[in-house]
Amino acid sequence: MKLSKDFISHVTETESLLVPSGGAKFSGIIKGNKTFGLIVELLKNDITEQGIIDSLRSEFDAPEGKIESDVRSALDELRNAGAIVD
Repeated sequence: MKLSKDFISHVTETESLLVPSGGAKFSGIIKGNKTFGLIVELLKNDITEQGIIDSLRSEFDAPEGKIESDVRSALDELRNAGAIVD
C-alpha cells in the first residue's frame, strides 16, 4: 500500500496534516499526532501494514498491542479518506 499522490503531507514536531489536492475526492484536512505523521511518511513508499508496525516498534516503546491498534486506526482513517492506494 502507498499514500495516494492526491494528498500532500506536512509534519511538524508535534502534529501532522494531510491535505487533499485537486484530484482527491476527500474534502477537508486530516490532522494527527507525531505517530500518525510517521505512518504517513512511511506510506510515501510502498509498504505493508506489518512493515509500518515494525518501523514504529523500532521508534517507540509501547505496551503490547498499542502500536498495532494505532496503525490499524490510522490506516482505517486514511482508507476512508481515499488517501491509500492498495
